Amino acid sequence: MRDAIEKADVLIEALGWIRQFRDKVTVIKLGGSVMEDSEALRHLLVDIVFMETVGMRPIVVHGGGAAISRAMDESRIEPHFIQGRRYTDAATLKIVERVLAGEINEMLASRIEQFGGRAMPLNFTGESDNNVLFGEPLQLTEDDGQPTSLGYVGHVTRVDRKTLDNLCYAGQVPVIPSMCVTESGQRLNVNADTAATAVAQAIGADKLVFLSDVNGVRRDKQDPDSLVHSLTATAARELIHTGSIESGMIPKVEACLETLSRGVGKIHIIDGRLRHSLLLEIYTNQGVGTQIVTDSGQGAATSGREQESGESR
Repeated sequence: MRDAIEKADVLIEALGWIRQFRDKVTVIKLGGSVMEDSEALRHLLVDIVFMETVGMRPIVVHGGGAAISRAMDESRIEPHFIQGRRYTDAATLKIVERVLAGEINEMLASRIEQFGGRAMPLNFTGESDNNVLFGEPLQLTEDDGQPTSLGYVGHVTRVDRKTLDNLCYAGQVPVIPSMCVTESGQRLNVNADTAATAVAQAIGADKLVFLSDVNGVRRDKQDPDSLVHSLTATAARELIHTGSIESGMIPKVEACLETLSRGVGKIHIIDGRLRHSLLLEIYTNQGVGTQIVTDSGQGAATSGREQESGESR
């Protein structure tokens, strides 16, 4: 009986958040180690079906770097990186289209439907082109100030918001690969983090969730227990300044801060390998990751959301 009552308590705790987030759009970025862990991916997709079932409007943006690397190895294509970014030549682009925009995109949508949800793969590999991301080639700047090309790599300049709105209102989960198309029809590879932020900004999402292989922002990167559950933009910049946020987490947090400045409600960084991490982050008072909010939003950097008001989620 005690176990049954505890389960009921969990449902009651979730009820407030379910009511608050009904009809709100959440963009979820899938990628990295999460995509390589079949059990973690299964739990995340079940979470997404749950979110849609109780009235939220999830949108999935995904990458697939590891699968692309394996396909390149099979084709004996050596990867080439410039300033830490994958250079995409014509042969690599074909693999990206087939693996990312084809196999992975269709697989994710199919599995969401297997778990009882409704999903729409948004790619340009089938008979009907239903791509929603448009962009331009991306150029980097060398130390001497000269531009350098990454080949067929782009950045998103326009998102087809109407299509995404219509799918969400119809109860379908849009599944978007991190590729875009130029106005002339050239397809380009896009960094999945930047694609997700572009989608969140374009639709004014209530939440943007990054699924990481760490549990969020830590005051001590080696200590999982130093997790900061809630962080204002000013506090985040201070942690970057002091070195608590460093290395690969810096560009992710900086992208979060830019996204907040463009109207997205809250950013969440969570460990996607944790079972049902999406549900635990969104529908519990404590949460399991880091939420980043504007300075005007509620919830300064604290050690637990139980110290904050319900509106801070």
